[in-house]
Amino acid sequence: MLSQTAEYAMRAMTWLSLTPDQLLPTSELARHTKIPMHYLAKVLQQLSAARLVSGRRGVGGGYRLARPADKINLTEVIAAVATISRIHTCPLGLPNHGTNLCPLHRTMDNAIKAVLEIWEGKTLADLLNDSKDSKPLCNAELTAKLTVSAIGRG
Repeated sequence: MLSQTAEYAMRAMTWLSLTPDQLLPTSELARHTKIPMHYLAKVLQQLSAARLVSGRRGVGGGYRLARPADKINLTEVIAAVATISRIHTCPLGLPNHGTNLCPLHRTMDNAIKAVLEIWEGKTLADLLNDSKDSKPLCNAELTAKLTVSAIGRG
């Protein structure tokens, strides 16, 4: 359901929410998120155009979130790079269907609706604060850091 670009946008935004006060260079962000750097640069341009990140060029430059993580919901991140829309009329254009969807398209629309509701109700901060997991993103380096810090607190 998600495009690779949308997945990359979610990874980048999640990582940036871990360091809200730092400008993170594209190369470092690419390394942490395992996103090809040239692809990430394009994703960051889209996120910047959507005013979700702000960036600065040159030495000491990089990207950071444009707003606090608790003010950015996941739907905004996805919408910056992809289009996910509900099915309101027959995708096949059959004139006798109009807005009365067949069981297949009605089921697909219900699934899209549910996913959109979940993303709308979740912020980047929610990913960081999820109590079921110790990490907001799959990353061996981050997992090791969090495990060491958890041991240190024990």
